[in-house]
Amino acid sequence: MGENALDLKTVLHRCRVEEGARFDLADHPTRIAEIADIDKAAGKHMLRHGVKRLSALQELLYANGTWSLLLVFQAMDAGGKDGMIKHVMSGVNPQGVTVTSFKQPGPVELAHDYLWRVHLAAPSSGRIGIFNRSHYEEVLVTRVHPELLVRQKIPAPLRDGTIWEERYRDIRHFEHYLSRQGTVVLKFFLNLSKEEQRKRFLRRIDQDEKHWKFSVSDAREREHWDAYRNAYREAICNTAQPSAPWFVIPADRKWMARLLVMETTIAALEGLKLSIPDPAPDIVRDMAAVRRELEAQAPKAKHA
Repeated sequence: MGENALDLKTVLHRCRVEEGARFDLADHPTRIAEIADIDKAAGKHMLRHGVKRLSALQELLYANGTWSLLLVFQAMDAGGKDGMIKHVMSGVNPQGVTVTSFKQPGPVELAHDYLWRVHLAAPSSGRIGIFNRSHYEEVLVTRVHPELLVRQKIPAPLRDGTIWEERYRDIRHFEHYLSRQGTVVLKFFLNLSKEEQRKRFLRRIDQDEKHWKFSVSDAREREHWDAYRNAYREAICNTAQPSAPWFVIPADRKWMARLLVMETTIAALEGLKLSIPDPAPDIVRDMAAVRRELEAQAPKAKHA
C-alpha cells in the first residue's frame, strides 16, 4: 500500500455529510486508490465477515421491536444500487427486511402528494427498510426534467421557482420526523464517474447475461450528466442533517463501495447498543411451567 493510503475510519468519516452548507460534490472522489491494509481480496473477506455481523445486528433489531432502519440508495444509472443491496444484505433474514424500488409513479401515485407512497413504504418497528431510488427522484429527475411536474397535477401557481426549496424543506421535515419516531435514516449517494458509467453500459451491451439491464433511455440520460450532478449537489446540500446524514460513497470500485456501505450500516446499528430483551415475568413463569410439562413427557428408561 502507498504511504498516502487512508485508513478505513478516515474514509468513512470523509464520506459522511450531515451539514449541507459545507458540502461540495467536487470534494468527493468517485474512486479511492487505496485504503490502508485493505486490497480487493481483503475487502471481499471483510464484506463476508460483515454480512455475518449485520445479520446478528438485524436479529437484535427485530427482537427489540422498537428502532427501525431506513437505507436510501441513490445513484446515476449503472451506479450499482441493485448489486449493493444484493451483496450487503445477502445474509440478513428476509423476514426482517423490505426492499422498495421506486419506479416512475403511476396514476394512483400521481393522484397523491409525492411523499405519500414513500411514507407507506417506511419500515415498521424492528425492521430494515431499503429504498432503491426514493423520494429524492422528485428533486433530481423532476428538476432535470421539470415538464414532469405537469403530470403530478400540481396547480400551475404552485409550480413556480420556489418549488425546489419547498420540497427540500418537506424532505428535511419528513426525515427528521421519521428519526423522532425511532427510524435511523441513512442515505447513500453512490458517486460514479462518467467514464465508469460508460464502461458499465458497454458491458451491458457486450455481455449477453447483462442485456436485461440495458436501457436506451438510461444511456440517453448521459446527455444531462452535468444537470444531474448539479441536482445531486443541491439535494445533498439542502437535506443533509445529523438526524438523516448523507454518505457520498466512491462507487467506481464496486467492492470498495460495498465495504463502505456495509461498515456504515453496521456502525449505525451498533450505535443503538441493542441487546436481547428480557422476557416479561409472565413469559418466564409460562416457560418454567412448559419446561416441567415437557420434562415429564420424557420416555421412561427401559430396565434390562
